[in-house]
Amino acid sequence: MNNLALLFSNNILPIFLAAGTGYLAAKYWRVNARSVSKISFFIFSPCLIFSLITNSQLGGDDVLRMASFALTNILIIGILAWIVGRLIRLERRLLIALLLSSMFVNAGNYGLSLNLFAFGEIALAHASIYFVVSAILMYTVGVVVASLGAFNLKDALLGLLKIPVVYAVILGLLFSRFSWQLPLPLDRTVGILGDAAIPVLMILMGIQLAKSSFDGQKLALAATSSMRLVVAPLLAILISVPFGLQGFARQAGILEASMPTAIISIILATEYDVEPAFVTMTVFTTTLLSPFTLTPLLAYLGA
Repeated sequence: MNNLALLFSNNILPIFLAAGTGYLAAKYWRVNARSVSKISFFIFSPCLIFSLITNSQLGGDDVLRMASFALTNILIIGILAWIVGRLIRLERRLLIALLLSSMFVNAGNYGLSLNLFAFGEIALAHASIYFVVSAILMYTVGVVVASLGAFNLKDALLGLLKIPVVYAVILGLLFSRFSWQLPLPLDRTVGILGDAAIPVLMILMGIQLAKSSFDGQKLALAATSSMRLVVAPLLAILISVPFGLQGFARQAGILEASMPTAIISIILATEYDVEPAFVTMTVFTTTLLSPFTLTPLLAYLGA
């Protein structure tokens, strides 16, 4: 028990305390979450991903293995969530909200921070690949799901061109593969901006959680929370074996797959009017409950 308390206080509590500053800023200073999100999305996060890839020893096989693991995990969770939603007879819009809330995780704000604290920079590099794959699926599959299948798939795919982390991954892999180096002033600039990503992401999580509400369907909420915090970790542990994940890659992959519901899913639910209140409630609930599942998971993974 003492070990679990120590794992929580050393790895998870700092994230919640940092997020708490964002929560208070949103409540009392009316900080604009959209502005902070844009700065993080377009500047800090791409710099962080580029730095992680170029400064790590990840090879092409490592990237492909983690990307395949992430893709498989997310799609299987989606299938399971659809089955559960049909079994409990959710109406169409709530079923779509259940899918969004179950498939997409807070791999950036929460996942990258926790991987860094628990397992260090090597695990963080592996986690960044999971984060990028999750973001790509969010803006393609997630958009299609949110629009109930009526969205133009071509437009969804073209939307990838607007995701900065995609370019950061491509450039990072090229620089790593050919041993290229940025000019020193630019390299230091990217490093400084990348170092800002983790604290800003934690604060942003608190700002966005401050806007959450508690209205919604109890049965659907229980199903989503169970899917996200219990089923997803067990599935990740199971499929990590056939994908051959070991060491830091296994720790990062399983931990990323076990995160609470992605905050960005609120944006999609709002944009396409698929029970945004329910999705917001799911984000808030799974985030608050996550220490109870992530702490023993950290112990299992050897943090």
